[in-house]
Amino acid sequence: MARADNKTRFTAADVTAFLESVEHPTRRADARMLNAMFRAVTGFTPRMWGPTIVGYGRYDYVYDSGREGSFLATGFSPRKANLSIYIMPGYQDYSEILARLGKHKMGKSCLYINKLADVDAAVLEELIRAGLRDLSAKWVVHPV
Repeated sequence: MARADNKTRFTAADVTAFLESVEHPTRRADARMLNAMFRAVTGFTPRMWGPTIVGYGRYDYVYDSGREGSFLATGFSPRKANLSIYIMPGYQDYSEILARLGKHKMGKSCLYINKLADVDAAVLEELIRAGLRDLSAKWVVHPV
């Protein structure tokens, strides 16, 4: 099957400029702290994925259906309503870690928190590591 390009791809946009453009001061401060956390945990330099996602690493996938593409390995987006944290792969059971995290909501591959003060930073770091480890067991993760 031909490679289908994802709508969300990494770009040459400046991560620091994006983080500094976040309007809400608490969300902007949290985004800076998340950037430092993800850099420390992953060892990867952040890249913008689309206009609003800060990603760390990349993996190339080929599904059983033949669909293939690339996507960020892990990352976050400081959205107006909350911080969206992308922990791949979304099919893993992280219930034990999430039970210790603090106030959050879950999507398929996305964790939603209102502010970093609502969660335990050490547990969030553990979750990022677990997601990256599990993703790396299935797909090769590249720095970008």
